[in-house]
Amino acid sequence: MIVYKDGSWQPIEETNVSVMDHGFLYGVGLFETFRTYYGIPFLFHDHMKRLRDGLESVYIEWDHSDEQLYKLVTEALEKNDLTDGVIRLNVTAGISNWGLPTETYRAPSLLLFTRPVPEHNTASKHAVILKRRRNTPEGDTRLKSHHYLNNLLGKRELGTQLDVEGIFLTQEGFVAEGLVSNIFWIKGDTVYTPSISTGILNGVTRKFILHLCALLNLEVKEGEFPLEDLLGADEVFVTNSTQEIIRINKLDDTVFPMVETSWLTCLKDLYKQSTEQQLMTYQQVKKVDWKNGKYKLISNEADMWTI
Repeated sequence: MIVYKDGSWQPIEETNVSVMDHGFLYGVGLFETFRTYYGIPFLFHDHMKRLRDGLESVYIEWDHSDEQLYKLVTEALEKNDLTDGVIRLNVTAGISNWGLPTETYRAPSLLLFTRPVPEHNTASKHAVILKRRRNTPEGDTRLKSHHYLNNLLGKRELGTQLDVEGIFLTQEGFVAEGLVSNIFWIKGDTVYTPSISTGILNGVTRKFILHLCALLNLEVKEGEFPLEDLLGADEVFVTNSTQEIIRINKLDDTVFPMVETSWLTCLKDLYKQSTEQQLMTYQQVKKVDWKNGKYKLISNEADMWTI
């Protein structure tokens, strides 16, 4: 793997971070993971907005533009001989003194990793309720940060099972989220999902699914839900940027059979259409800009979410 770090490309074996980097010492760092379709990153601006909002909340000053980052993603795919890739973009606080600072971090470090999209993404999985409970966020809201020990310990509980997703409950016993996913379930014509107030990550794909539900005129209820509500669902699914939408066919001992008239199938079809629509939009923009000899990106979120 060829990795980008602070202005240079190098093999991952030669890439390192200082022991005085506060991303290492104190976990002050954030990351975004997203995937590309035919070389084009999906929901790219939404990922970058979440990253910037998070960096501001942990006092990291960062000035990379979307245009610069998009170009780095393109270079990363080229250098790793990939068209469809999973991108992980890390911003770590950078080198500072030993101790807890009060000043803003003004020299953060940027790393960009790339790997192939898994060839055999499963369409469905089993799920289990984890004994370990979801920890509370470190700050006001859950950040996609270097503080990942709760998830790692949950993964240890699952062991080596690859086709199983672990589901966290909150300390109070409400449904929270998956190890690496947000969770949804459908009952009748209503989609349910835990609210951000439960301490879950406000996933970029989660937000997009809520948008697709609105396009389908599906009622959405966000809140604090007991496990019994989830077990009584017609359909259950989890989402993340890499695996998209994954149906849960069994949760512990509860089986969720395929539904003949399935809202989940509608959502999956609309999700696929949305990726194709964004691909076409980016291609059109690139073609126009090539004639003008300029490089341009779509910056209007509404343009990206028109199906």
